[in-house]
This record gives sequence, structure tokens and C-alpha cells, in this order.
Amino acid sequence: MSLSNFFDNPERLDRWITIAQSSFLPLVKGALLYSLTLAIVAFFFGLILAILTALARISGIKPLVAIARVYVSIIRGTPLLVQLFIIFFGLPSIGIMIDPIPSAIIGFSLSVGAYSSEVVRAAILSIPKGQWEAAYSIGMTYRQALQRVILPQAARVSVPPLSNSFISLVKDTSLAAAILVPEMFRKAQEIVASTYEPLLLYSEAALIYWIICFILSIIQDRLENKLDRYV
Repeated sequence: MSLSNFFDNPERLDRWITIAQSSFLPLVKGALLYSLTLAIVAFFFGLILAILTALARISGIKPLVAIARVYVSIIRGTPLLVQLFIIFFGLPSIGIMIDPIPSAIIGFSLSVGAYSSEVVRAAILSIPKGQWEAAYSIGMTYRQALQRVILPQAARVSVPPLSNSFISLVKDTSLAAAILVPEMFRKAQEIVASTYEPLLLYSEAALIYWIICFILSIIQDRLENKLDRYV
């Protein structure tokens, strides 16, 4: 059916409008309860892992450096979807059963930890050595200097790239549909299975993803402007 014929068919157009209206709330619910929540939880744990990995990379302790390098290399060198499949479908073959949502959290957290560790490491290394020396000169230990002087400054530097990583993670949560997590894209697939209208439902899901990411981009800009006041 051509585009002109579609708009000349009032019954098909009315059906699209009805399906779009009835599916909007379930899609938004899936986005807020699962997609966005999954992104927030995974980013939280991933950021902790990123900081630990970055500190291991700059520690100079060879075993820690080696472990951190291997971890980052494996995660960055394999597709995220494959990692999710290994966790959810692969681990049960050796007796490790993990439910869909925890599997998604583990997979996304490992991915965020690997990619964001490079951002955190670069942010820490960007702080002038004089800041370390100043902290040591007033009697701070390495841990105190890191917590009170270095990390707060590194946090400001890393906000833009980390914000972009979070926005990308929100979109990547659609991959969780492949391991049965009932997030927004999974909801769209279920509705498509009963309505046979993939173009409408997937376009509607894409629109909701775009709106969420647009709002997050506005929040990111305001956060960066606020932090710039202290530069």
C-alpha cells in the first residue's frame, strides 16, 4: 500500500489512531518503570565499578593494572547483546540461574563500568599534580587527597561525557527486550504481535525514547552550566 493510498483509507488511519492511543500508556509505563529505572540502577553500579577500575589502572600495582586492562578489553571488545546473552542464556548451562532484570543490571553495569572507567581515569589524570602536592603538604593521606581534592575536581570534568554515556544507556536498555525484560521496546514487540502494526508501534517507541533523551539532554546542559560557575 502506497503512502497516498494509506491516507485515503480512513478505516486504516482510524485503526492506527486507536492503536496509538491504547498503546501509549503501556509504552510509557514500560519506559518509566523498567527502561529508565534499569538505566539509573545500572549506571549507579557501573559508575562505582568505573571509579574502582580507573583507580586500579592508575595505581601502578601490576596485578590490579592487568586485571583492569583485561576487564576493559573484554567488555569493550565484545557486543553488549552477546554479553547479555551469555549472562542470561549461557550461565544456566553451568548451573547459574539469573532472572531477566538482574541479568540486565549486571550486563549494563559491566558495560558502563568498562567504558566510563576511561572517562574517569582521564579526568583524574587531568588534575594538575600540584593539587596532589598541595594536599600532601597539609598532611592529607593518599585516600584523603583523592576523596577531598582530586575526585571532586575530576567529577566536574567528567560530567559531560558521563552524561552522554547515561543517555546512550537509556537507549541501550532496548537490548534488554532480548532477555525478556518487560521494558518499553519489549512492550512494543508484544503489542506488534497482536496488532501486526510494526511501523506504528516501533515509531511510537522511538518517539518516546527521543522525548526522554531530549529531556535528559536539557538536564545535562543545565548541570554543566551550573558546574561551569565554579571553574
